[in-house]
Amino acid sequence: MSDLKSPHAIIAKGFLFLFLGLFAGVLLLLRHMNWLDAALLAISVWAFCRFYYFAFYVIEHYIDGEFKFSSLFAFMLYLIKRYRKSTV
Repeated sequence: MSDLKSPHAIIAKGFLFLFLGLFAGVLLLLRHMNWLDAALLAISVWAFCRFYYFAFYVIEHYIDGEFKFSSLFAFMLYLIKRYRKSTV
């Protein structure tokens, strides 16, 4: 499978993710109509977004500019290798 290169397809994919997230969130809130669940869902989404930003931007731009991450799995392997280097 090749990389997605069409700007229109990339934008459409982004909006599909947005729709999927909103749809799932609304369904969750409809099942459990209370403010605590809504707040916890919002905090969870926000925290995962910040972690993703940390993994792909902060590490690359502020800690190790030579390593380019291709996935969260690659980020995990990078952290394991970095930890092993620091303990040896």
